[in-house]
Amino acid sequence: MAILKIARMGHPVLARPAAPVADPTAAEIRVLVHDMIETLEDIGGRGLAAPQVHVPLCVVIFLAPGEDGRPSLTTLVNPTIEPIDAAMEDGWEGCLSVPGLRGLVTRHARIRYRGTTPTGEAIDRVADGFHARVVQHECDHLDGILYPRRMTDLGKLIFESEARWYAPTRADDVEEEGAA
Repeated sequence: MAILKIARMGHPVLARPAAPVADPTAAEIRVLVHDMIETLEDIGGRGLAAPQVHVPLCVVIFLAPGEDGRPSLTTLVNPTIEPIDAAMEDGWEGCLSVPGLRGLVTRHARIRYRGTTPTGEAIDRVADGFHARVVQHECDHLDGILYPRRMTDLGKLIFESEARWYAPTRADDVEEEGAA
C-alpha cells in the first residue's frame, strides 16, 4: 500500500504520548498496520511504533523470536507492559528515529505484555531477552520516549560504525530497532 516516512528525533510526534485506539479492529487501523509492515520490511527494521510514522496512536509492530526460534511479526494495539521481577539487563539499542547511533540501555529482563491485534485477538505473553527489549523499546515510543532518555551513561551513545569497539558485542550482534 504505502511506505511511510519515519519521524526523526526532534519531531514533536515522538515527544508526546500517543492516543489509545478506540476500535482496534477499525479499517483504518488495519490499513495503518499494513503500511507499517511494508515500511518496516522496506527499511529492514525489527520494530516500529505508529508515532514513528507520524501517527500518534497506540499501535506497535515488531519481529521477535517465535516458538520455532525464527522471527515472527506481532502487532499490538493499546499494549501494556508489566515487569515480572526486578531483574534488569543492559543491551545495545538503535532506533529508526535515531539513525546512525546506538546506545547502551538498561531494561527489564522479563516482562508480561498484553494488547489486541487488528483482528480483535487478545495477546498476553511473557518475554525475556531481545523479545522483552524490543517490546519495551517500541512501547516507549507510545509514551513519547526515545531510547537515549533511558540511558544512564551518554558516553555509551555511539555511532553504529564504531560499535565494533564495544566488546563483547560485535558490530553485527548489536541489537537495533532496525533490530529493537
